[in-house]
Amino acid sequence: MTNGSILVLVVLACVYPFVLMLSTSVSDGAAAASGQIYLWPKGLNIETYKYILNNPRLGVASGMMNSLFYTVVGGLVAVTVTYMTAYSLSKKRLKGRNVIMMLFLFTWVFEAGIVPNYIIYHALGLVNSRLVMILPTAISTFLLIITKSFLDSLPGELEEAAFIDGANDWTIMWKVFFPVSKPIIATIAIFNAVLIWNQFLIPMIYLQDSKLQPITVVLYNLIINSSKGGTSFENIVVNGVQLLPQNLQAAAIFLAILPILFIYPFTQKYFTQGMLLGSIKG
Repeated sequence: MTNGSILVLVVLACVYPFVLMLSTSVSDGAAAASGQIYLWPKGLNIETYKYILNNPRLGVASGMMNSLFYTVVGGLVAVTVTYMTAYSLSKKRLKGRNVIMMLFLFTWVFEAGIVPNYIIYHALGLVNSRLVMILPTAISTFLLIITKSFLDSLPGELEEAAFIDGANDWTIMWKVFFPVSKPIIATIAIFNAVLIWNQFLIPMIYLQDSKLQPITVVLYNLIINSSKGGTSFENIVVNGVQLLPQNLQAAAIFLAILPILFIYPFTQKYFTQGMLLGSIKG
């Protein structure tokens, strides 16, 4: 078997669960219950998506909107803060920059734990606040190191020429370095988008208000935690189409992964380029 054949098999093995999930979500419940769905949908319809998105009791629509808000706002904050910090630390004239970098590395290696974090977040007023999904992930030490390495690799003549023209640090950062940093910006953005969108433990602990919970916690309550008396899917008939929990669960899960599946192909080239450039200095 050739390497190409092996890669094709690996791709099919990775793609098949998503295709099966999509087919199950748009199939008639009777076909799903009888095990007739292997690849293509049976009794094609979109009633499952209409039902879960228009049913406020389930909270799927509000969970999706919350996740989108956290991802977009948190991503913008993370890109801005991470880039500004990395730019400052990349300048040799910044006094104490090595000490500051060591402090970042220390927090990366040693974590306080859930209980101390909860005490700090509670004291800062982040419990049951949307900010708990944005501020703690504003700077990732891993991404900070990659961004700093990328900025270190840029020619110093860019800054020198800008200084001669009378530009200050703020102007140089945003008008000289930022426009040529698209690969690393895309890397920060996609990393944080995936991190925030898939975040489960933080909202599970700190966001007890159901109106603030992202789609990950909503799915947990609907699919895993329903046995404890929470909200769950039921057998229903909508517009003559039978919908079973299998259909509704598949539709909810597919909605949760769809945004990441949609944006990643468009940012992959920048993501790969940013990782390579950020890992090589000089």
